[in-house]
Amino acid sequence: MDDVIPAPPPPAIHMFPAMGLAPAAPRYPQALAAMRSSPRRWLVTGGAGFIGSHLVEALLRNGQEVVVLDDFSTGHAGNLEDVRRLVGPDAGQLAVVTGDIRDASACRRAMDGVDVVLHQAALGSVPRSLERPLATHEVNVTGFLNVLEAARGAGIRRVVYASSSSVYGDHAALPKTEDAVGRPLSPYAASKRCDEAYAAAFGRCFSLELVGLRYFNVFGPRQDPAGPYAAVVPRWFAALLRGDEIAIHGDGETSRDFCYVANVVQANVLAATTTNPAAPGQVFNVAFGARTTLNELFELIRREVARLRPEAVHARAAYRDFRPGDVRHSLADVSRARTVLGYAPTHSVEEGLREAARWYATSHAPLASTSRSVAP
Repeated sequence: MDDVIPAPPPPAIHMFPAMGLAPAAPRYPQALAAMRSSPRRWLVTGGAGFIGSHLVEALLRNGQEVVVLDDFSTGHAGNLEDVRRLVGPDAGQLAVVTGDIRDASACRRAMDGVDVVLHQAALGSVPRSLERPLATHEVNVTGFLNVLEAARGAGIRRVVYASSSSVYGDHAALPKTEDAVGRPLSPYAASKRCDEAYAAAFGRCFSLELVGLRYFNVFGPRQDPAGPYAAVVPRWFAALLRGDEIAIHGDGETSRDFCYVANVVQANVLAATTTNPAAPGQVFNVAFGARTTLNELFELIRREVARLRPEAVHARAAYRDFRPGDVRHSLADVSRARTVLGYAPTHSVEEGLREAARWYATSHAPLASTSRSVAP
């Protein structure tokens, strides 16, 4: 275990109405205050990744002791270095265990002295799962079982784990409510459905307090725009900053419930600290609660990039074929998370994109040119 230290006029955007939203509630500040008053030791699997590093940052800022388990296959040591720089030397303690969640012994080592687990490690991406279904299963399902078994062996009661909106599959009804899922449309979706089933079984059989969070299209700083499986938001930012072509799969009217990473951090902290007996054994949608089409997303990102690179206002998108395995529309009902956890998303899509733009402008504008198309 080693310590690791003038813009053009805005285009008109017409996003669909938000579902299940509430004004910012006091539950999250209360949870943070309680954490600061009684620090604990947290394990964040995949803590060097995009979402994981934001969780690590929030925990350290609030005086917690944090252990990261990561094999750095998709996460980056630079993310943890960035966290250390941002939180400063007076924040909580950070240690890193370099290891793969497919290695049961690495999971057991990482659990030493831990009070609560935030499980984020996974092999993401629908297209990657179509190309590598066995690897997807091994990491997302077998790896998750290793984490659960290690937590059980270490006597850890609360495990919060990342699921995905992909579990809704071909269920067409909107908004998505937690109790209505369809058939999985990809190996990635199937792996996350398996995780939820195993979590339910472990909760019943071994009295573990397991809370699942179904993420909807998370975006924000430290989300890598490089590579063939990069998410749409960082890739489009990087491309527009460089003046590259943006390609959209389909007609651009595919819609998603894009969720800024700060909202996801809030949901994890609330799920990990809640004393509501209705929370363990449940899964919760984590989203903003509004859907944005890809055409609207392109306009929003182009607007933000044009503040930094004015010529981006003239950029146009090219349209490609629809991509196999993708659902047409996605929209979350966050009522259950709001009611049970006290979740109240603080950042809209537009606000999140504005924050993210500054990071992409300083971190990824110089990347080598590429015109590879993507979709969420």
